[in-house]
Amino acid sequence: MNAYLFLIGLCVVIIFSFFTGILSKKTNVPSVLVLILLGVGLNQLLEYFKLEPDFYSSLEVLGIVGLIMIVLEAALDLELKKENWPIIWKSFTIAALSLAFTSVSLSFILLAFMPDMLFLEALVYALPLSIMSSAIVIPSVMNMSKYKKEFMIYEGTFSDILGIMVFYMIVENIDVEGMRQLSIAIGGNLFLTLFISVILSYVLLYIIQNIRGEAKFFLFLAVLVLLYSVGKLFHLSSLVIILMFGLLLRNHKVLLFWKLEEWLKDERMETLFDQFKMITVETSFLVRTFFFVVFGMTLPLTSLISWNVWLISVLFLIVTYGLRFGLFFAIERRNIMPQVLITPRGLISILLFFAIPEELKVKGFENGVLFVEILATSIIMAWALIAYRKQKAELDEALADGGMAVNSGDSRSEFTEISISTKED
Repeated sequence: MNAYLFLIGLCVVIIFSFFTGILSKKTNVPSVLVLILLGVGLNQLLEYFKLEPDFYSSLEVLGIVGLIMIVLEAALDLELKKENWPIIWKSFTIAALSLAFTSVSLSFILLAFMPDMLFLEALVYALPLSIMSSAIVIPSVMNMSKYKKEFMIYEGTFSDILGIMVFYMIVENIDVEGMRQLSIAIGGNLFLTLFISVILSYVLLYIIQNIRGEAKFFLFLAVLVLLYSVGKLFHLSSLVIILMFGLLLRNHKVLLFWKLEEWLKDERMETLFDQFKMITVETSFLVRTFFFVVFGMTLPLTSLISWNVWLISVLFLIVTYGLRFGLFFAIERRNIMPQVLITPRGLISILLFFAIPEELKVKGFENGVLFVEILATSIIMAWALIAYRKQKAELDEALADGGMAVNSGDSRSEFTEISISTKED
């Protein structure tokens, strides 16, 4: 392909992605759907002109950078405050239990359809399908009430981080035999990595705040990628290093103690946070755009006419939302809508599917399941948010007209919550 045509294509995709993001905020229709469909259309166009551009080989590198940026962005979104503790522990509990129960349940469904599969292989395929995408959730919930918005942001962030960590801990220890030995290996690996990452994070922040120069972000992005890659070579959970660095940068006022409060200057740390946050968001936007499009381009459309794909997908959805309803009912107990229905699959699912090692790949598994899951969860989320926005608008209108009669119980609680949110906004 001509280099200029290739560059034109990249620029058009980026511009298109930007405007789909704006459209998504106004309509609650996730931009991921439009980007995947764009990829499908581009693939058909390339096949029509018999063009086969060789850029798929760069996906592994793009995937590594993408995972680093996603974990860093998620860590920069986690604000650890005492007043947020009730939201933090509830959202973390639901994210962790949802990931555990859903991935194990989906593994057994896969084993029922593919009896030749090993449980570990089924679990590696089920994990990406059990992770909520914070990249889709965070921009989608901005019009919700304050409590629900913060809850969903924390849950989506925790789901991303926990899902990625668990996936790579399993994949990187596949040579360990037995579940007990695997648990010991993962635990030791995590403890060692956590110890190293805490020390490295403090050292990196001390160095970065004292560097005089304008190109500090990409210098330390290179350092983080270097540490990640070296850690991978030694089979460490390298993403913990990225997570700790981001958490410390975001929450330096909470996590500093003793001499560290003197060594790490508050004003400089705030400036560093603003710079890292801005460039991290921009870089993640690029990675998300190209991965969704490339996923659409690599999607075999023939798999979508398979009854197995649709049957497995429907069972996955029933289990996912059933478990989610049970967890919310047990932990939150009230006002659980539309949160129960907000659990979209997205970039993390695609990234981890591309990252499944060859020795764990199963030929019988069809990628159409991933596409249907992304499509269905996004549509359900969009429908739930539109219904919520409509209900909120009706209540706001009623308040403006001087109030209305509200039924007792949960309805009154929901009315009160929305009224308070409206006044705060």
